This record gives sequence, structure tokens and C-alpha cells, in this order.
Amino acid sequence: MIALGIDPGLSLTGWGVIEVFDRYKITPLNYGCIRTKPTQTLVERLQNINADLQAIINKYKPDVAAIEQLFFLKKAASVAQVGQARGAIVLTLALNKIKLFEYNPRSVKIALTGYGSADKFQMQNMVKIALGLKEVPQPDDAADALAMAICHVNTAGVKSATNE
Repeated sequence: MIALGIDPGLSLTGWGVIEVFDRYKITPLNYGCIRTKPTQTLVERLQNINADLQAIINKYKPDVAAIEQLFFLKKAASVAQVGQARGAIVLTLALNKIKLFEYNPRSVKIALTGYGSADKFQMQNMVKIALGLKEVPQPDDAADALAMAICHVNTAGVKSATNE
């Protein structure tokens, strides 16, 4: 099974692709960030996210995707921007018929560390350990996306991870 984890954002959308052979054999295939420029219009930024995500889907052909649930931030403008980026991501996944699973930040922390209030350093270190990497994945958004994918596998298990 190939799982795509996504950490949505308008400026930076983290992504990470892992392959799972069984619940305990997880291999990272690749990870990174989709970047948009503040000088682009909102529509151009959403198109950029769509096009880059489509290229990732075409290359890795994920069976499932995991994304962070939208949660309320202190700034309404941030919620709106993340929501619009998230909408473009969800639509791209739907058009590709990729099953989407959503997890809240606390669930991701519990799935990776066993502790719902784990800090960013603890999370990134667990991603590094779980994937057998020499370094913590950078940027942070990519590490968060990999955490999403790992969370899905740890939560759902491989046989039920695709809900088949």
C-alpha cells in the first residue's frame, strides 16, 4: 500500500509518500513541500497546489491519503487560507478517486508518540525513527505530512487502511 500524507497550507503544503509492506515495514518514498508565492493571486496559488499535487499523485499512485482536519486557529484569515488550500487538495484527491482519511493533530501525536501533547521536536524525531531516516525530514511541513501518513497506517492498520 502507498499512503500520501498531506499537511495543508496556502504558502506551504507539506506532502510525504510512504510504502507499507505490513504494519511494521514502512518505507519513505519521498517528501517535500508545494510552495506558492504571496505575489500570486489566490486562484493561481490554488491552481499551483492542484497541479503539483496531481504530479505527485501521477508519480507515486497512492492508494490512500491522510490529511489534517481543519481546526480553528487564532486568526480567521489563516483559517480561511488553509481551508481554501485544503479544498483544492480534497478536490484533487476526489477527482483521482483516492480515499481520504482525516485526523486531528492530537490523534496524530498519540499515534506516533503515545502522548497527545507531544511537541514538534518529539513528533519530528518519531517520524525520523519510524522511517529509519538519518535526519529529521525538512521542512517541518514535510515532516508533518509524513506524520499524517504514518498516523493513518498506525491507526487503521494495513489491511483496513484502504477500507476495502
